[in-house]
Amino acid sequence: MAARKHSESRSAPRITLDQWRCFAAVVNAGGYAQAAVQLHKSQSSVTYAVQKLESSLGIKAFELKGRRSVLTPTGQMLYRRAQVLLEDAGSLERAARKVSAGWETEISIAVEVIFPTWLLLQCLDHFSNESPQTRIEVFETVLGGAPEAIEKGQVELAVSALIPAGYASEPLSPVRFIPVANPNHPLHRMDRELSMQDLRKHRHLVVRDSGSRRDKRAQIEIDQRWTLTNMSTSIGAASRGYGFMWLPEDKIRAELAEGSLKKLPIRGGSERLVQLYLVFADREAAGPGTLRLAELLREETERIRSR
Repeated sequence: MAARKHSESRSAPRITLDQWRCFAAVVNAGGYAQAAVQLHKSQSSVTYAVQKLESSLGIKAFELKGRRSVLTPTGQMLYRRAQVLLEDAGSLERAARKVSAGWETEISIAVEVIFPTWLLLQCLDHFSNESPQTRIEVFETVLGGAPEAIEKGQVELAVSALIPAGYASEPLSPVRFIPVANPNHPLHRMDRELSMQDLRKHRHLVVRDSGSRRDKRAQIEIDQRWTLTNMSTSIGAASRGYGFMWLPEDKIRAELAEGSLKKLPIRGGSERLVQLYLVFADREAAGPGTLRLAELLREETERIRSR
């Protein structure tokens, strides 16, 4: 019995979760004063928590270089492990709250703007009929915006063309892009198949990546370019003849039907398929509402594809 107690005492953590949180905050915020503001604590309590952590482990997490405190090699290792620990603790707490509360009171979802809006709204309406008490927050994103929202813990679910490393995902649907311009655009007046060289002489319209780590490299190297933030603004610009662009066919059916946009005949194939995925922030900790919303998105998308 004595040996068992000794073994248990040896395995019991000596550092509290709050101490790890203070340590990580000092690194993330860039100093003790900034961490104190971030954590809504006094600077002295943050300093004491980090010093207690160091003394309990018998290590130095920080060292002075000039006037700045920087992580030691040991501190860098501890910081990486602390980040994982804090993320796991947060996931555990969120899972516990969801289990105790039944269906979630609020679900946040990031949706790539190329996903059909009518289909998203249809799924949300179906979900709300089943769970009217659950509030839904939708983040409309472009390219890196959805993965970033998942990684930052801003959303429980995402419809994204990009999958952040280490997250559970499943294929949802491909989206068909076609190159278009107003029928009176000079590219249409050429009255022949177009080459990439033809395109380079005209203004290219693109939608800006909503992620903070956006890739500024363009798919086509063209000097004339307008980068717009909003999908509807981009469609409006193309419809008025201000440039050409690749757009999701589903998003411009009305413009194609009324004749304000017309497909460009590009040599060698002009269509592009972009695969969308359903991405979970934490599949194991997902609440019943999140799982049901994911199921509806999956089922409705599959139903449309099978028509």
